[in-house]
Formats: sequence, structure tokens, C-alpha cells
Amino acid sequence: MRRLGVTQNTTRFLIKRPSWFVELLLTPGQGAEFFILLAMLCSGASVSAATVSAYETEQLYHAGKFEECREIAADQVRKGVWNELWPELLMRCHHTLGEYEAAVDVFESNLGRFGNRLAFRMAGVQAYRLVNRADKAKTQEETIFKMVQSAPWRFSSVRDQVNLGRFLATQGEDARQILEVLYDRVRRQYPKFVDVYLATAELALEKHDQALATEQLQLAAELQPSDPHIFYLLARSYRDSDDASATAALVRALELNPRHVPSLLLQVDQAIDSELYDRAASLLTRILEINLRHPQAWAYHAVLAHLAGNELGERALRDAAISIWRHNPEVDHLIGKKLSQKYRFHESVAYQRISLKLRPGYLPARFQLAQDLLRIGEESEGWRLASQVQQEDPYHVQAFNLAELKDQLDRYRELRTDHFVVRMEPREAAIYGRQVSEFLEEAHDYLTEKYDVQLDQPVHVEIFPRQQDFAIRTFGLPGGAGYLGVCFGPLITANSPAAQGASPTNWQSVLWHEFCHVVTLAKTRNRMPRWLSEGISVYEERLRDRGWGQSMTPEFRQMVLTELTPVSRLSGAFLRPKSGAHLQFAYFESSLVVEYLLQSLGHETLLLVLNDLSAGMPINRSLERYTGSIHLLDQEFAEYARRLALDFGNGLEWQVDLYDESMAAEERERLRSEHAFHYWLTLEAADVAAKQQDWVKVCQLLEPLNRLHPVDATQNGMIRRLANAYQELNDEAAETDILKALVASDGSAADACRRLVELGQKNQAWGQVHQYAKQMLAINPLSRSAQQAFVEASLARNEFHDVIDGRIALLEMDPADPAAAHFELAQAMVEVERFDEARRHVLMALEEAPRYRAAHRLLLDLTSLGTPANADSDEESAGGSATP
Repeated sequence: MRRLGVTQNTTRFLIKRPSWFVELLLTPGQGAEFFILLAMLCSGASVSAATVSAYETEQLYHAGKFEECREIAADQVRKGVWNELWPELLMRCHHTLGEYEAAVDVFESNLGRFGNRLAFRMAGVQAYRLVNRADKAKTQEETIFKMVQSAPWRFSSVRDQVNLGRFLATQGEDARQILEVLYDRVRRQYPKFVDVYLATAELALEKHDQALATEQLQLAAELQPSDPHIFYLLARSYRDSDDASATAALVRALELNPRHVPSLLLQVDQAIDSELYDRAASLLTRILEINLRHPQAWAYHAVLAHLAGNELGERALRDAAISIWRHNPEVDHLIGKKLSQKYRFHESVAYQRISLKLRPGYLPARFQLAQDLLRIGEESEGWRLASQVQQEDPYHVQAFNLAELKDQLDRYRELRTDHFVVRMEPREAAIYGRQVSEFLEEAHDYLTEKYDVQLDQPVHVEIFPRQQDFAIRTFGLPGGAGYLGVCFGPLITANSPAAQGASPTNWQSVLWHEFCHVVTLAKTRNRMPRWLSEGISVYEERLRDRGWGQSMTPEFRQMVLTELTPVSRLSGAFLRPKSGAHLQFAYFESSLVVEYLLQSLGHETLLLVLNDLSAGMPINRSLERYTGSIHLLDQEFAEYARRLALDFGNGLEWQVDLYDESMAAEERERLRSEHAFHYWLTLEAADVAAKQQDWVKVCQLLEPLNRLHPVDATQNGMIRRLANAYQELNDEAAETDILKALVASDGSAADACRRLVELGQKNQAWGQVHQYAKQMLAINPLSRSAQQAFVEASLARNEFHDVIDGRIALLEMDPADPAAAHFELAQAMVEVERFDEARRHVLMALEEAPRYRAAHRLLLDLTSLGTPANADSDEESAGGSATP
């Protein structure tokens, strides 16, 4: 009984690590505990001290005590302890510490004893690769296949089933089959076996199935909370969806093991994304202190050299990365992928092609190559490669998504101009495709001349009516809800108003912003930091129309005074913002930096900075050439931004610590009377008055603020409150004036435009109706009411080209009376002498309503006289309902 008690305690450990009994067949329905206990009791064995030591020693490895773990494992191997865990653990230590030749020695000296162990053979494959013995590694892979095929029953333990799945994944076998046949079966039978959750998550991450990875890793973390690798993988699974959870998981991984190399590499990756290149280099030094020969560390160093414009260093560092394994496809793939994330798509294409030469079947490189080619306009090869990846790996989520999207894009309408290829859903193309094309040509002529750029290929613009399609085309996966458009250089992807819900953003401002990216990326050969790229685009938006782009608001004013990011670290503000407001502030601040540079240095100097970037010079070094010191620039810009913030609403009180939420209403009213120009207290008092429908008081409170305060165009800003009060008081003149100020400051204020159109229609102020209906169409051309108002005002002003545009759009919106819609369009076309098109639409009207008398008369005039007659009468224009 005493021995049995010990065994029962050990059984719980063995369920997690059943490699002790790899030769034991555990078929479905057989209890693991029963067979383990039976084997131990029948042999008369007790718990081996070496067994416990192997588990405890592995905990040293998890804690980052690699050298101590190595010495204990080496001692056990020297003693000849019959347990393959010891040489496997020893080889793992050697690999982590860069002692690759020593790992091969361990493998070869123990091959006779543990050659029938799957995990041991797999460790040998990796050991030979890392000493550049591709032939030996290939022999071991072939041996593993033969072992499994000749005696599959010997590899039915849970540990072998999981390792077999890992091995098959490296050979490019069907991921879904690996999951369903191996991992799912093991997980059902042995739900406490941690390694199956890790293997499932690793495969899911490789195929970009973050949801499955997160689910599996959360379970693994509950079972084995001391393993830093679990939390590292969890950080990766959260990275694109939950930044706070990703950060917490990565912090936890490094708390458990400050020397956990994969976690440190993930920090390097994040630092490069944030353009914190010195931090990335410092982290790489820590990694190389652990393993001087780490391939990924040297690959990241090559990326840093490229970003610093050091081409010789880049080549040397890339060679160092592959020095131990000449045919390693991961190095070039990693370098190219990071450069692609920096918009260096052509450079990434070159690296992915090298990776595929080293291993033609390496799917990560092939898919990255497909994405990069699609982004530089080489679509034929890009789509072909994406299709190949999807066919070879049906579980590849991004490739599957792209294949589905390709079917959608093939049905899009293509609009070609001198400099653009625009793809839109056919209905949307008919409604506002011509306006998109003309607007893009306007942006091209202005911005290319201003920045002295000649584009050497047409720019592709793809506009998606479904946000999910935009996200898949842009990122490969659904998501990215905060993005309106993205520029990759010669490719722009954008959400149409239909994809943006009830409050779309002005599509003209989006396209102007994104095309400005095209110009500045071309100017710098895609070598510019994100903050400068975004800053120029937002600045040019505001210059084109002061209602476009981000402008100073009360919230931004507070953030300038308390949360301003130094120019030298501004790109990092885009990577992991605390909130959506912080991301918008990053755009705004970047545009202020550009504004400051232009005011202090001039446009010609900005062009010189862009030229420096094109030559490979880092941004901070270039700025120092013209400002003297990047630290001085940080200080001077901070002073400039602070002055702007203080000038905003000068004369108002803004302090936020004057009161708190728990303060009684009477006390707040007393404070407000003492601080009559306190912005937040006055807004609060106006809200109270509005709830009481005391609109006169609302106006009395807000009008003094409005006289001192620049227009606050935010959704719940002061100006909208005041406009609402004027509307309630039927003061149309005051309401009109303040709404016009609002629309001038917010190019996406559809609600204000709509109200101005209503007021204009009521008063037959057709100029006002035309202006603001047109602005509504720049926000949402898919709005039937906006198109109708635009047509009405255009008719009143005899602007028949605009009438035609509106009528064409309304035809695509399922008109209640199609015959009348075609007839009215024909009438407008007659006015501008587009007789052939008018005739076609008259015929279409008669197809809908063969007895339509007015249409017959117009058709007769068009065919027999060649000139229009007055076919318009109240009685005869009634469309399909006309009498015979």
C-alpha cells in the first residue's frame, strides 16, 4: 500500500508526461492511470529519483537557468540513466545556448540507446540542421517516416502522437488532419496533457487562427502556470486583437524566465515596429549574450542595418544569421517580412524569393511573397501564389480568406484613368465611380507637382462595401475596424460609405489622405517613419479643406498639455495606443509636427528631408541636419504645441480638477456662477437646462462660450448643443449660421448638412441646398435623400450635368417608378445634347411602361427631328401610370 500511494502521486505527473511508456499502447477507452499503475506494480518498481529529477531539472530550464540545467542533464547522460528525457533536455540546453556541435555529439552518442524514440530523432533533425548538415537532417527525417510506417503501434502514446503531429506539420502535411486525427484525439482522451494544447496552439498560430490558439493556451496556462513558453505563445495569439492581454502575457513570460529568448525576440519585434531601434539593439545584445549564434537575432540585426541604410552591414548580418544552417528559409523570410511591415515591399519580395530558393515548399515565404506582390501591383503572380498556398494548405486562414475575396473582386467593375485603376462594386461604381476617378486625378495633379514626384505605374484603388472584405484584402484577416483606408504605395484599399455604418467619413478626405501617402512613399522609396507619413497626409487634408483631417478639440487640447509624445518617439504612439482617442491624437500630433517643420524650415526643406529618407538616412539623423539636434526639436515642438493648446479657447477656463462627480448640484451651480467661462461646467449646466427644455437658458449659457471658443466639431461638442437649442426655438437664421460653421469645421458632419438642406428646401434657397447636398454626397453618395435633394437643387439652378449625375445614381437605388426615372434622366441628357444616351434611356422607360405617352413623344422628337421638343407637362410626366 505504501508503494501504491507513491505511485498514485506519480501518476498525476505521468499523465502530463507519458514519455516513460512510449512503448505502451494506449488505445481509446483504456484508462491511462490504470495501465501506468499496472506497469509499475507488475514490475515492482518504485518512483525513480531520476524521474523526479528530470521534471525538477526541466523547471530550471523554464526559469532560465540553462547552464545549471545543462550540467545536471549532462551528468545524468554520463551516468547512463535510461530515460530519453535526459539527452533531449541536454540537447535543448545546448541549442538554447548556441552549443550546436555539442547537441550533435549528444545525439550521436545516444542514438544506439534511444534511436527508437520519436522525440529524440526529431531533436536530431534540428541538431544536424544547426550545424549545416542538411544531408544528415534529411536522413533522420526519412528514418522517422520509416519508423512510423513500419511500426505505427509503437508510437501511440500521447507524447508520441503529439510529436508525430509536430513532425508532420514540418513536412507540410494537412494541418486539419493533424488537428483532427492526432491532437483532438489526444486532448479528448487525456485532457490534462499540457503539450497537446501547446502543439495545437503552435499550429493554429502558424495558420493565423488566433482564436483557437488563445483558447488552447488559456487551458495550458491553467494546467502548467510555470512554463514561460505558454505565456509567450499567448502574447502572440493576443497580439492583433487584445493589446493589454498580449502585454500582460509577455510580462508574465519574462517574469517566469527573464532569459526566455522567444519572448525577448518578440520584444525586439515590437520595438522595431515602434521604431525604437536602440531598444531593439539592446534587447538583441541580451539575446546574443545567451546564444551568440542565434539565427533570428542576427536576422533582426540585419533588419536594423537595412533600416539604418547600412547595406554592407545588412548583407554581413544576414550571412551571420545563416552561417550555422545555410539552407534555413526562416532567416530571409523573417528579414523580408519585417521590411514588408515597414512598407519595403520590393525588398521583401527579393528576400522571400531567396527563402523559396532555399526551400521551395516553404509556405510562409510563398504567402508573404503573394501578399507583397499584390501590394506592388504584380497581381497575376500574387493571386496565383495565394491560390497555391490555399490549395496546398486548406487550413491557412489568410490564404482561404484571400481566395474567397478574389471571387468577389472578379465581379467588381474596373474604372481606368490616366493614372488610376479603380475597382468598385458595380452598383457603387455606377453611383459615384466617375466622381471617384475625377477626384483622384485632381489629387494626382496637385500632390505630385507639390512633392516633385512622378509615379511610374498606375495606382490601384479598391473600394469595398463590406468592412470584412476591406480587412481581408488589407490585413489578410477580419478586423481593423478603426481603419478607413490603407495605402501600400501603388495600392490603396478603402472602405466605402456602405461599410462604415450610420456615420460614414467623407470619402473624398479619405482618398486625398491615402493618395498623399502614395506620393510621399514614392518620394522616399517607402523609407519613411509612420508619424511623418501620417502627419503629411493629415496636414494636406486640412490644407485641402479645413473640415478634413484632425483638428484641435477640447480633448486634444488636454492631451497636448499632458500626454504629448516627443517627436523622436512619435511612431510608437501609433503602435499600441491606450484607446481610440489616443490613436486619433497620434495622427493629430503628427500633423502638428509637420505644420511646425513647415513653418520653421519651409516646404523645400521638407522635400530635402524626404530625399534623405529616400537615400536610406534615418529620420532623426535627417532632422538633425536641418534643426541641429533632435532633442532640441523635441523641446521646441513641445513649446509650439503647448502654445497652440493654450491659444485654443483663450479666455475660457479649462481646469478639470475644479470639481468632481460627487459634488452636489447646488455646489456645482455656485462654482459655475463664480466661473462663468468654465467650459466643462457650462456644458454641464447647458445639459441640465436642455433636459428641462429651457432652450433660452441653453443659449444664454453657450453663446458666450461660442464667441470665445473656436468651433468644436466633435460629435457631442458645444456647437451641436447650441444648434439644437436654436432649432428648438425656431431661430432658423441663427441655426443656419452656426450649422454652416460646424460643417466648415467637420467635413463629415452629415447631420448638419442634412439640416441645412432641409432649411434650404423650406426657404427655396437652392444655392444652399445644392452646396450642402453635394457635401452630403461627399460623405455618403449612397444616400437616396441626398441624391434627390441634389437633383432638385440642380434643376432649380439649371445645372443639368449635376442633374444627370444625380439621376444616374437614383436609377441604381431601386426607384419606385423606373420608367419615370429613365425618362427624367433622358430629359436632362437632352438639355446637354447627349442625344444618343437620351434615346437609350427613353427606350428603357418604354420597356418599363410601353404606353408612356411623354416618352413616346420625346423619342419621336429625338429620332425624327434630332432636336428636343418640350415633352414636359404635369399630366404627361407621370411615368408608367400615364394614360393612353
